[in-house]
Amino acid sequence: MLIRPNPSSGVPIYLQLMEQVKHAIETGALRSGEQLPGMRPLAEELVINPNTVAKAYRELEHEGVIELRHGAGAFVSAHARAKKLTDTLRTGQTIVEGAVEKLHARGITDEEIRRLFEAVLAGLTKPGGLRG
Repeated sequence: MLIRPNPSSGVPIYLQLMEQVKHAIETGALRSGEQLPGMRPLAEELVINPNTVAKAYRELEHEGVIELRHGAGAFVSAHARAKKLTDTLRTGQTIVEGAVEKLHARGITDEEIRRLFEAVLAGLTKPGGLRG
């Protein structure tokens, strides 16, 4: 895992560390159960205060992204990806709700909306469709 904070960005270093760890998990560079670098060695490698790394790790633990195990280190939480998926689904639900409300406002019935969604999904998954 490559962590490279930018001291001149104006964003606090601990926030940069948090975002880079989250990004590594989202992209699969870090997997569930995988151990993160130790706080002190990471601080030495990045030439930053160990308290900065400790703060980032504590915040990540508080968010459920990592687990801190006394004497063993920091590990990617088994729930880290699930939380991201949940957040993504919530966002998707909000988008769908907005679309349904707009379609209802135009007088389109639930059954017609269902058929429209199914037709669009069918088009997205066929070869040559929007995703294909």
